[in-house]
Amino acid sequence: VNKITKSYKLYQYYACPFCVKVRRFLKRESLYIELIDAKNNFFKKDLMQNGGMLKVPCLRVDLKNNEVKWIYESDQIISFLSKKIEYK
Repeated sequence: VNKITKSYKLYQYYACPFCVKVRRFLKRESLYIELIDAKNNFFKKDLMQNGGMLKVPCLRVDLKNNEVKWIYESDQIISFLSKKIEYK
């Protein structure tokens, strides 16, 4: 699974309760996903321009066909990742 999630990035704020929820899920499931501090101006701009909104948590998923999927909402992120875990 970590091979699949290696290219994923979680845009988040350290103190955001919904971000904490996703990070706890990652820890519980022993998933490695790069954490991106969305307060950093560079990443904030990336999130706005490419994801479409400045909202966290947001999971950036690089797809095989060079497309990028941006998943907002903690429950949607956890649901998406849970489906990936099922196939491990």
